Amino acid sequence: MKKTTVLIAALFVLSAPLTALAMDHESMKMEHGGMMSMGKLAHEEVVDGVKSTFNVIDIKAKMAEMGMKETHHIMVVFTDVKSGKQLSKGEVTVKTQGPDKSEQLKDLMGMEGGFGADFTMPKKGKYGVMCKFKLVDGKVRSAKFWYTVN
Repeated sequence: MKKTTVLIAALFVLSAPLTALAMDHESMKMEHGGMMSMGKLAHEEVVDGVKSTFNVIDIKAKMAEMGMKETHHIMVVFTDVKSGKQLSKGEVTVKTQGPDKSEQLKDLMGMEGGFGADFTMPKKGKYGVMCKFKLVDGKVRSAKFWYTVN
């Protein structure tokens, strides 16, 4: 019985850091609309009847607390122009190119009505952001814009 108690106590002590990390990461998650208001509107564009709204959130400090290198969260919400309804199913890929010509390519994950992923944008300057997306209608669309890190 004493060994079981010690084993259970040890498991709680060892799992505490993981639980704290999970809880901290969870605190960053919220309804996508709430996250949109935290970020900086980076770009809006209508392509073939779909409005793309891109926001960029500076997450450098929060990620550094967790020992991670990512500095910005890029999210996009797609809206059907005719109906005004959000389009939340599909495949979205974003490529960034930094001022030093470094590149990152990531598939964005579906999140509460939009899509998002974390990127590393450590240097000040202009970043090219290129997005390709295929929503439920099967048509491949793209959008591009510049984002400046100060």
